[in-house]
Amino acid sequence: MTAYDIVIRPVITERSMNSVADKKYVFEVAPSAGKVEIKKAVEEIFGVKVAKVNTMHVPGKAKRMGAARPGRTKDWKKAIVQLTEDSKTIELFEGMV
Repeated sequence: MTAYDIVIRPVITERSMNSVADKKYVFEVAPSAGKVEIKKAVEEIFGVKVAKVNTMHVPGKAKRMGAARPGRTKDWKKAIVQLTEDSKTIELFEGMV
């Protein structure tokens, strides 16, 4: 599994953007990835130093598909990555704050 298979996409929400000032970034990650794998993948992709990683499973929500039977969005895994104090920031999030 490559680093790009582990880190799927950044999560861009108002809540996740508020924590960018504290060097905390939120990503959707592969459900099978562990904290050590996520740390190595983020360091490899963005060239930063990771201090700690928190992960959580996000359950899918029930959604209606018109008047027919209800469906569900997919379950996914979220990682909150805290960078070290001396690390550079991730430029991907810069223009969105």
